Amino acid sequence: MEKERRSSEQYGALDKTEHGATEKQTENVISMADSTVTVEDIEGELFKIERIREILVRRESELRYMMDDIQLCKEITRLKQELQKIVTTPDKDRSTEDGEKEEELLKQINKLVETRDFLVDDVEFERLREREEDKEMAAFLESKFPNSLAKKGAPRDRRVASQSQRTSSPFLTKAGLTLLKDCCGFTCSVM
Repeated sequence: MEKERRSSEQYGALDKTEHGATEKQTENVISMADSTVTVEDIEGELFKIERIREILVRRESELRYMMDDIQLCKEITRLKQELQKIVTTPDKDRSTEDGEKEEELLKQINKLVETRDFLVDDVEFERLREREEDKEMAAFLESKFPNSLAKKGAPRDRRVASQSQRTSSPFLTKAGLTLLKDCCGFTCSVM
């Protein structure tokens, strides 16, 4: 019996287990419940973290829209250059294939411009939806934490919301007019 007890004490990587060691270790552990952090503080911090996550997701979405927009603009520009080569050839030197190619390029450019218009509309819709979500979240936080947010977090939360709105607005302007100008120019015959 003594042999069995000794083997259990020397099992695995442990040479010997001290039975009193676990009691000493638990005395040194400090519980998080012993701190001065309240449940409201923890909930408030969780809401702030969730808010930051939402802002990052929104920014990721904006960047994806930007990438799609850039790719569409590159493709439109490439097609316009091809079309320009065909259009600059004199009529007497053009073949029927050139005429068909010109028509096909115009259709492709028109389709890409329509796709890009839908993209810009989606960005505007997302921006309006995010603004509504911000209002709802602010009202919820105000009702949930009227005192603690007034002291600590309300100005910071408003500042974060305004930063997300600022990143949305220039993107819309950039996507709406500036990128349109950079991509196709205001002299684009398709537009």
